[in-house]
Amino acid sequence: MMVKLVVFYEKPFCAANAKQKQILRQSGCTLIERNLLEHGLDSDTLRSFMDGKAVPEWFNPAAPTIKNGEITPEMLNEEEAIALLMSNPILIRRPLMIIGTEKLCGFDAVKVSEVLDRYVEEMPKINCMEKGCLEKRMQN
Repeated sequence: MMVKLVVFYEKPFCAANAKQKQILRQSGCTLIERNLLEHGLDSDTLRSFMDGKAVPEWFNPAAPTIKNGEITPEMLNEEEAIALLMSNPILIRRPLMIIGTEKLCGFDAVKVSEVLDRYVEEMPKINCMEKGCLEKRMQN
């Protein structure tokens, strides 16, 4: 059976993430949902979602500390930014998604569609609901 498998890191009860998941499901995707606030990713793995993006694009512009000016992403270098995102995951632009071997930060519908078109794969034959299990398997 061929599926479009998406690991979807979200903030629970986020209305925007709920709409994004609905779009993905309507396009035939199977979602593996993860809580972004308890993501369990190390800093190198988190950084891998940001490839090709400028530091300010790593941040959720709606996060309270960004909206009120306490944090200015434009003033941060990559190391400072990753340290901040690791210590305060609410700042991460969401969702983070793994589709095939590609990792995405934020929901750009055109980009998501392009990646999904490249990665329609067989449903993995695994019985694993443990946190991080599928992510490790997809990296191999």
